[in-house]
Amino acid sequence: MEQRMEALWRIWVDTKNRIVSFHEAEGCQLMEFRSHEMFLNCVDEFTGRCYRYQ
Repeated sequence: MEQRMEALWRIWVDTKNRIVSFHEAEGCQLMEFRSHEMFLNCVDEFTGRCYRYQ
């Protein structure tokens, strides 16, 4: 049986310091997305809230 790999996008969010990381970071909450569109919408939302990216 063929196994299909599903794409997964991840960000780690620190709401206290308003930081979004594209890599695992201490003190940050992991968010996972199986839809690229939802991932981009979330990134846009954090940008609108003046979060810093690293």
